[in-house]
Amino acid sequence: MTRVKRGSVARKYRKSILNSASGFRGAPSKLFRTARQRREKALACAYVDRKNRKRAFRRLWIARINAAARRDGITHSSAIHSLYENQIALNRKTLAQIATPDAYCFSMLIQKVSNQRT
Repeated sequence: MTRVKRGSVARKYRKSILNSASGFRGAPSKLFRTARQRREKALACAYVDRKNRKRAFRRLWIARINAAARRDGITHSSAIHSLYENQIALNRKTLAQIATPDAYCFSMLIQKVSNQRT
């Protein structure tokens, strides 16, 4: 069988791996084997952290809504339940965006739904 040297193909593959690992510190940005390993791990962590970011933002929104709702004497869960019962379709992101800069508007919304509930 004839020998295949793979010169340009192998160089192109190694160069693409090293380019994608260019921001790493030390050997992983210079040496092919460690660069490939670190790149695989970085891509795996990026996949997991895209999911974790969604969880973290939801927790932040809930904390902000809860803090704003407690100023009006109601908890987060009862506020969300009241909004659901009154068919006000605002998600947690939108509620947190209302509650943070415009507390008056949020408190008026909470008072409206809590008065209709009782």
